[in-house]
Amino acid sequence: MNSESYDVIVIGGGPAGSTVATLTAKKGHRVLLLEKDKFPRYQIGESLLPATVHGIANLLGVADRLGEAGFMRKNGGTFRWGANPEPWTFAFAVSPRLAGPTSHAYQVERMKFDQILLDNARKNGVKVQELCTVTDVVEAGGRVTGVRYADADGTAYEASAAYVVDASGNLSRTYRSVSPQRHYSPYFQNLALFGYFEGGKRLPAPNQGNILCAAFDEGWFWYIPLTDQLTSVGAVVRRDSADRVQGDPEAALRNLIDDCPLIKEYLADARRVTEGPYGEIRVRKDYSYCNAPFWRSGMALIGDAACFVDPVFSSGVHLATYGALLAARSINSCLDGTVDETAAFTEFERRYRREYGVFHEFLASFYSMQAYEDSYFWQAKKVTGQNASNIEAFVELVAGTSSGEEALATAHGTTEAIAAGAGALSAATYELGTRPSALHSSGVVAAAMSEGARIQSHALLGGDAGTESPLFDDGLIATDDSLGWTRP
Repeated sequence: MNSESYDVIVIGGGPAGSTVATLTAKKGHRVLLLEKDKFPRYQIGESLLPATVHGIANLLGVADRLGEAGFMRKNGGTFRWGANPEPWTFAFAVSPRLAGPTSHAYQVERMKFDQILLDNARKNGVKVQELCTVTDVVEAGGRVTGVRYADADGTAYEASAAYVVDASGNLSRTYRSVSPQRHYSPYFQNLALFGYFEGGKRLPAPNQGNILCAAFDEGWFWYIPLTDQLTSVGAVVRRDSADRVQGDPEAALRNLIDDCPLIKEYLADARRVTEGPYGEIRVRKDYSYCNAPFWRSGMALIGDAACFVDPVFSSGVHLATYGALLAARSINSCLDGTVDETAAFTEFERRYRREYGVFHEFLASFYSMQAYEDSYFWQAKKVTGQNASNIEAFVELVAGTSSGEEALATAHGTTEAIAAGAGALSAATYELGTRPSALHSSGVVAAAMSEGARIQSHALLGGDAGTESPLFDDGLIATDDSLGWTRP
């Protein structure tokens, strides 16, 4: 077996893998990235948040490249959701008068976006090997010390490293080396059926690039404008409503579209793409989960190999690249000898799990505000109707750290917190016309956006952003270059 040695080995070349590989290579470490596919390749998860575009992308050095790529500009999200019968818009800018250069994101074709990030990893010195499948991790003395993999010709290799990062997605073969059990969310037991259309309607300017989310009796739709002509369209329904998507997927998707008047209107003059990478109607299920733990000695999980919440607020790529940044800080600090492994990766775990919990709490509140009181789908999403075991499962899922509040350490406190969040969100949608900051000032939204704003500030200003406070009383803070940890 051919043998190699590196400082860091990354499994998977998506946004999480490319990000952690680049940010560790930038500190001079020898990095190998193994990707089982040949890029460009299809992937779902096309709607970004500003933290990725203006925070992570700046740290990676690709912000200008993203701006030049022609991606659809996204000012926020437009929703037909909740008790308000009219569609309402959440803008990243608190006020239209304060729409600065970092108050937008992009809708991206992942084949193009992921290629940009992977090429950038190569540019920064990462050894990228595509069409290579990791078959196992190597352990010694209770620590992960490397991987075994095979190339496209079947030639076997064994590579050693101080750290292995699993960023290989929700179908990861190796996450069990860190986390033997994957915990699935009691709230988001859904499946998605999705395809692509050309010629669909657009929202009025300046929101023509917004994601449109429309609730209906059976669940909800996403409607993502990728270009002036191409739109990603997906229906989210309960997992136990799988009979709705059995048989002919074309007919199933059409029937669901017919059940949602707003999406049917937007697709009235559109045709479904039937050829190429966008020509298939796809199904994804069991996608809301969280592993525990996220790391062990010598190895960490990031991206969909670690956790995923729900597509409704476009948190997937954000959580993936955020986890990659945290992992890079921990690896860099350990390899540089500035912070010990336990302290560095405890900070990684606590911050990552907290961010997952913040979004899970926010999205549970968001689902609970839906007004279709009698529908099968939405009744199951009402937090007040959940039994205690489901609420306790939520607390266990996020390890009681979703907002740092003691109230969320109990099932009763969690029920009250999510119900209160749903009420505040519902009330805020009626205030948007006169107070654009209404949603931003809502507790669960503010919590979900706060860490992203911190990342953007640090990425753009570095040490000039001011002294950072630790997220935890005994925690660490980012170094001035944002690529490591230091003690406050």
